This record gives sequence, C-alpha cells and structure tokens, in this order.
Amino acid sequence: MPPPPNSPRAPEGVPDSRGLNLLHADPSLRGLLELHLEPALCAHLLPHFERMGAMAGAELDELALAADKSPPVLRSNGDCQFIEKHQAYRQLEQVAFGEYGLAAMSHRGGVLGWPKPLPPIVKYALSYLYVQAEFGVCCPLSMTDSLTRTIRKFADPALVARYLPGLASQDMDTLVQGAMFMTEQNAGSDVGLISTSARKQDSEWRLFGDKWFCSNADAGLALVLARPEGAPAGTAGLSLFLLPRTLPDGSPNRYRIVRLKDKLGTRAMPSGEIALEGALAWLVGDPMQGFKQMTDMINMSRLSNGMRAAGMMRRALTEALFVARNRLAFGKRLIELPLMRRQLLKLMLPAEAARSVLFFAAKELESADAGDEQARRRVRLLTPLLKFRACRDARRVTGDAMEVRGGVGYTEEWSDPRLVRDAHLGSIWEGTSNVVALDVLRAIRREQCLEALLPVLDERISRAPRLLAGRLAASLDKAAEFAHETATSRSEAHARQAASGLYYACAGALLADEGARLGARGDARRLLIAFLAYVHRLAPRDPLRRVTTGYEAELADALLPETALAPAAVERILAHLA
Repeated sequence: MPPPPNSPRAPEGVPDSRGLNLLHADPSLRGLLELHLEPALCAHLLPHFERMGAMAGAELDELALAADKSPPVLRSNGDCQFIEKHQAYRQLEQVAFGEYGLAAMSHRGGVLGWPKPLPPIVKYALSYLYVQAEFGVCCPLSMTDSLTRTIRKFADPALVARYLPGLASQDMDTLVQGAMFMTEQNAGSDVGLISTSARKQDSEWRLFGDKWFCSNADAGLALVLARPEGAPAGTAGLSLFLLPRTLPDGSPNRYRIVRLKDKLGTRAMPSGEIALEGALAWLVGDPMQGFKQMTDMINMSRLSNGMRAAGMMRRALTEALFVARNRLAFGKRLIELPLMRRQLLKLMLPAEAARSVLFFAAKELESADAGDEQARRRVRLLTPLLKFRACRDARRVTGDAMEVRGGVGYTEEWSDPRLVRDAHLGSIWEGTSNVVALDVLRAIRREQCLEALLPVLDERISRAPRLLAGRLAASLDKAAEFAHETATSRSEAHARQAASGLYYACAGALLADEGARLGARGDARRLLIAFLAYVHRLAPRDPLRRVTTGYEAELADALLPETALAPAAVERILAHLA
C-alpha cells in the first residue's frame, strides 16, 4: 500500500512503511509461535496471525491515528450519561473484542474457531501484534479479561452466571466491558488510604465516595475497592465489590462520570472521575480479603502492561529498521553507518528481551492456572519484573526509534509520537516503577519466588553453547544473590537496581534457550541477542574506556538483517567474540 503521490506524510526521500505486514516485518515471531504453541494449534492460528499482522500495519494503524486525534466526549441526556467515541475507535473495538475475541478467548471455547479456551500465550501474542497499531483499546481488553478472571475465581456462582455471557461475548451489542475503579486522590499507590465506603442497606451494599482515575469509564461492570462501615483501617479493611453500570431492571446505577481526563497518551480511550452516590454493588468473595482478591486483577493488568510495552518496542524497532534500510544519507543507507548500527542494536535488545520474558510468563501462567504452585510463584515474580523493566525500556526505545526517522517522525502523521506518548503510561498505571520494583522484593522475601525460578532458568542456560552458558549462569547467580540480599535486608533504595539486574539475567537465560531450540530448526540468532544482553546489561563495564573487541560491529552484521543464522555460524561468532 504505497502512499499516494505528493502525500504530505511521505515527502521525497522519507521511506513510508504504510501497508507493511507487521508479522512479516518481524521474522522472529513466527518461529517463536511455532516453538511455544502446540503444532495443531499453531497451524490453526497462523492465518489469524497473518491477518492481524496485515491489519496492524495498515487499516488498524490508520484507525488509531484517526481515533487519537478525536478524543471521546462526555454527553448527557437528562439523567442518562453516555460517552461519545469516535467511529474509528469503535472499529478498533470491533476488531479486538468482536472479530478476534481477545477478551473472551481465555474464558470459553469457540473463539477463532478453536473448540476450547485458548491458552494465555495466544491472547498475549495476538494482542502483541494488535498493540503495535493501537494501545488504548488494549486497556479495556485487559480490564474485561482480568475482571472476568477475578469474578470467576472469587464471586458467587450466580453472579458469574449472570454476567459471564456478556463479558465473553463477541457481539458488540451484547458485549459487557470491564474496568477497575480503585485510584483516589489521596490513595494512589497507598491503597490502604482508600476512603470509599460501603454501607449495608436493606441487605444490599451501597457505595459512596470518589474514584479519581477510572479508565474505560463507561464500562458495563467495574471491580471497586471500598471499606465497609466499621472495618479497620489499611488494606485489611477493604472489600471487593462488583459495580454494574446498569441495574438489573435497566435503570442507571447511582454513580456519575464527573469528567473525562485530558491525557498525554491513550487519548481515544475514555478515562474519567467517578462519583459514587449510593451505587448498588455486589460483594465479591471474602469481605476480609478484598485487596488480596483485587491483586489478581492488578497482576493480570501488570502482565498486560508488559505485553503492551513489548509490542510497542517491536513496532518502534520495525519502523527504525525500515527507515534505516531504506533512507540514504551521506551517500549511504542509514543502516550502514556505524553509530546508527549501534543505536539499532540498543533498540533490538530490550524489545527482544521483553518478548522472551512475556512468552515465558504466559506459558508459566497456563501451568499456574492448572494448579502448579511452583509455576504460580514464578509468575508472581515475573509479572512485576516485566512490568517494571519492559515498561521503562519502552519509554527509551520509542523515543530513540523516533530519532531514526528524524524530524518528520516528530509529526503526528506517523506512529512515532503516539508510541512515545503511550509508552509513558505503562510505568505509571497499576503501580509506578518504584512501587513495582518494591513488589519484586516482596515476592522474593515473602513467597520464595526466586527458589522456584532459578532452577528452571539454570536448565535453560545449560542448553546454550558453553562459552555463553558460563557467562549467563554466573550473571544469573550474581543477580539472584543481589536481589535476595536486597529483599531480605529491606534495602529499598536498591530495589530498582536489583530488579533490573534480575530481569536481564532472566531475559538472557530465556533468549539463550530460545536460540538453542530454534537453532535446531535452523535459526540460532537469539543466542547472539543473549550475548548482547550479557555484554550490555550484565557484564562489568568501564564507561570511560572505549570498547575494543569489535563485538558490536560483528553483532550488527549478524543481527540487523534479521535473517536466519545456522547454529554453526553463531558458534563461530561467539567463539570469536569470547
């Protein structure tokens, strides 16, 4: 789909990637799908991935650009409030919720023609492609999916039976979207300060208070934390409630959307302030375990945030590689220039690291949901690790990728500015970087999650070539020791340093494992990315000395074309670099 002549978006000499199939533009993704999915399931789904990749690089991207320029508007019709959303946003919802059933596929069979509920990795991999075009809709997708998961685990079966068909619907007329109304002005990260109250009136619970930042503000259902009258202070006194937008008799519930937020990113998705004025709600689960139950939804949202960060980094890398391969400057293609090659490698590493950690976490989540306690502990640690580091990396990767396109990439005709704006959301929502780094330490200190994770990673490292395996194993031991010491000594000032080191040690192990296993199929490139993770993020370095080994030039030659490399070729490169 080339741009029309004289298109203001594609001035002479500026490569335009419109119409690029984002699955084809990412040569590693198909191999990873074949590695991580059962063969029959993979074969069944590949046409759906093909179509999603084609749409994400063309019509979904154009719809996202249009929706971003036309934020939602809050309207009133008498006592009835509604949010007017741009038609482009509605079309984006139709693809995600309707055609692909991304919020439904974990909860029932039949989505995309598969008779059983699909495993988590399918949902995350398809959403990973979708988010490369559109971030905003992925928030309601995640909220709907995770709300459904949480009420299925904890709510009264009759309540689940009432709402599950709508939550898992692919019909936009019957679909019920979900949300999480938690944040208050004086109770952001400090959830124990929540002041929203729950009062029992004639055997019904009524909610009173103000929620200050509620995304997907007009959702049909929301999970809400509130404090029953007489309950103790702190998180121990919070209960979890399911709040319907419309009551069973069809009348509106007693809460108002006070206003919509004017946000930096995700501008097409409505976030607002909610005033609860005696709104009817149903208690979910044990009234003394409200916050603990809500953390299930929060953790799924954090994992989704990590997925979105990984997807945005891949889109940013795809755009940067496309421009660098096709633009001429100083008599050469940009990708031939040494400093540009170094910059592209620094974009590739965090993008690939996040994807490997995401896919591993998704596979572990499937095992955890089947009752594997060790897998549950691994997911418990991997979720804040991914949310912390991938979301922070995405802010830098999207900004540095925009530089590759140059000044024209700073204009809103391109995906670059939207990626930069949306990337900043991930490290704020569902816990800021500091909060999530501290949660990594809690997972280590309270639940012995490192003990569950390390043996699995050591096993994966052992499949790598000896020269690489030794370095990765030593780095993992050192990162784990530092993280454990930081957690047990409660040295909060070092939480981010410990989380970053542990994340990249994990990523190196997973990249090496994927490289070794994919190498048996003819493409061992990911072993080199694992080596890059070791050199850039784990090995000791003197910032005031020039690197003289030449490894970056050799790695750029091997990795930037994104073409398959046989194991023997990779081992020769590793032997030379070592």
